[in-house]
Amino acid sequence: MRQAMSLAEEAQAIGEVPVGALVVVDSTIIGQGYNQSISKHDPTAHAELIALKEAALNLQNYRVVDATLYVTLEPCPMCAGALVHGRIKRIVFGAYDYKSGAVGTVMNLAQHEALNHKMDVTGGCLKDECSAQISAFFKKRRMQKKMLSDK
Repeated sequence: MRQAMSLAEEAQAIGEVPVGALVVVDSTIIGQGYNQSISKHDPTAHAELIALKEAALNLQNYRVVDATLYVTLEPCPMCAGALVHGRIKRIVFGAYDYKSGAVGTVMNLAQHEALNHKMDVTGGCLKDECSAQISAFFKKRRMQKKMLSDK
């Protein structure tokens, strides 16, 4: 998770929401990514999807079986759906997303009874640190907007 947090720092350095993700198989990182939606003008450029795509390319298979995704924020519905389709085995996330978390908080696509693949989920790994990283980003962003509006 600490490596995912380092990736989140890379996102923050370019003005992105600080979320980082890794895909691991047998203790080997096969995919990694960080949020790039703002810089790429791409609503699908979430850390999880970038890491999943890289992992699939490295495996030369659109199914990324026996893999664990580590991500600093609970996946949204878009990402959770892609992880189901990619057949990720396990998701480990840091901060809970109380607005759009889709692997247990708001909804649970990872273990939805109607879907043909279920993933194991472990939430709250380094929760306080991951939450603080994201909260600090948005606090700074709000302060910047306030300073601009005060001018």
